[in-house]
Amino acid sequence: MYESGEDYLEAILMIQNEKGECHSVDVAHKLEVSKPSVSRAMGILRDDGYIYFDDNQHIIFTDKGKAKAQDIYGRHTLLTQFLMKIAHVEESQAEKNACRVEHCIDDDIVEGIRLWMEKN
Repeated sequence: MYESGEDYLEAILMIQNEKGECHSVDVAHKLEVSKPSVSRAMGILRDDGYIYFDDNQHIIFTDKGKAKAQDIYGRHTLLTQFLMKIAHVEESQAEKNACRVEHCIDDDIVEGIRLWMEKN
């Protein structure tokens, strides 16, 4: 999965957590992208088995999609907290950097950071 696909899954999860449901237009607003871009991305995510649409056009996660979205969001949250603690930066700066790093960091590094954060 590409970084952009992970960003879309994370955005859907965040919107669902905030509003209880998610439509494509919500994703467009959250990510500040065009509706056609979201439509294309949703088609790819649907075809790859991460999401589907119900009769009211709500975006619904498959089990695979929910697990991937939660993993990405968990990485984002962990890295944001880590950067704030270690680098002593503002949350907004930590968030921006966590968003870039969450896509390319190895699982064992994430686990090491998680363990370190639990101890400190």
